[in-house]
Amino acid sequence: MFNALKIKIRRLLIWSQKYTQTDMIYLAKGGSWLTLGQIISTAAFFLLAVAFANLLDPVTYGNYRYILSLVGVLGIFTLTGMRTAIIQAVARGLEGSFYTGFKTKLKWGLLGSLVAIGGAIYYWIKGNSLLPIPLFISAIFLPLMLASQVYGGFLVGKKLFDIQVKYNTLSQIVSAGTLIGALFLTKNLFWLITIYFVSRTFLNYFFYFLTKSKFKPNKKEDPQTLSYGKHMSLLGVLITGALYLDRILVFHYLGAVPLAIYHFAITPVEQLWSFLKNFQPLALFKLTIRSKEEINKNLYKRTFQLLFIGGIIVLAYVLIAPFLYRILFPKYLESIFFSQLFSLTILFKLAGLFVGTIFPSHKLIKSQYIGVISSHLFLIISLLVLGALWGIIGIMTAKILFSFFALIIDIILWQREIKKARIKKIKPI
Repeated sequence: MFNALKIKIRRLLIWSQKYTQTDMIYLAKGGSWLTLGQIISTAAFFLLAVAFANLLDPVTYGNYRYILSLVGVLGIFTLTGMRTAIIQAVARGLEGSFYTGFKTKLKWGLLGSLVAIGGAIYYWIKGNSLLPIPLFISAIFLPLMLASQVYGGFLVGKKLFDIQVKYNTLSQIVSAGTLIGALFLTKNLFWLITIYFVSRTFLNYFFYFLTKSKFKPNKKEDPQTLSYGKHMSLLGVLITGALYLDRILVFHYLGAVPLAIYHFAITPVEQLWSFLKNFQPLALFKLTIRSKEEINKNLYKRTFQLLFIGGIIVLAYVLIAPFLYRILFPKYLESIFFSQLFSLTILFKLAGLFVGTIFPSHKLIKSQYIGVISSHLFLIISLLVLGALWGIIGIMTAKILFSFFALIIDIILWQREIKKARIKKIKPI
């Protein structure tokens, strides 16, 4: 019976390819593992969020999120773009980037530690008793914690989606479980920060070591991997800064409690987006082997399909959100409206998923630079201006405008690339 069902599903997927113009067998195989992993990870994340919402007071939680936001900014020193470079190199059998990526991220992460120590000393001199100790703790663990994450890029590059999902899921469950257990024992901010870093660092390095021992990556290297990873990381500086700027601004403009309200407003939407963008690695492989003209034929069709799907998802979320918050986050009912508003970002992010994947798949570095720099500068300026004027509503508006602006910029830049390719093709030798 099970085999008969598999055959029917396979036939249905093959039939649907006539209308989607997509390799549905490939999408189902890879996507099923990624989807399963994201469902489990999201469940673990929500359990942790529920524990924080019900066991920790908003002031302490707001300070906890602020400290992790500062630490997130320090992550820019560990070359966040190396993951994309490793995926591309490993996919072509050049697995030496696994070792190079780890060593490079570890080395650059030490610079992040120095900055964290400098920040801790600065706050201590200023008489701040809250931030110095967490920053010292982050300085100890940050390089190894983030460098060890290269195992994920290697597994994706090898198309070992099932293994990657198993490792990532187990890591999420153990990390969340450790923090939930800690919340029953202590409400002390410094202990919670320490437990967070110890658990994350141990788990990341464990799976890095397991991947290295089990799959024994070869020593072949792509000489462009390091430079491409640095290019992507340079873009990541702006992305990471913009990613955490909203939290920092809410804290400075309004305080710890509004930051807790803001965080619980964006958390469900961000988890939903993490689930939806799971298919991006699958698209990256397919787009890498397709010509620009072939991709361009389906660009607008794919974009409008995703826009329509995004609209349905946003509408469903707006209707479900009030019930979700009353059950899971009863202390944060103020977050409901903000969360519904923030869900509009999914509409434009999902619509831009296809065109946004084209640039890294074809290593169109210049266009990536222009797109990321222009859109994130727009975001940073919008956050500063609108946040100062309207508080949380202004910051939400800035994020929505950014997601729309990024989509339009990517489409314009892609059309420029197509135009250049056509001119190059007809140019006489």
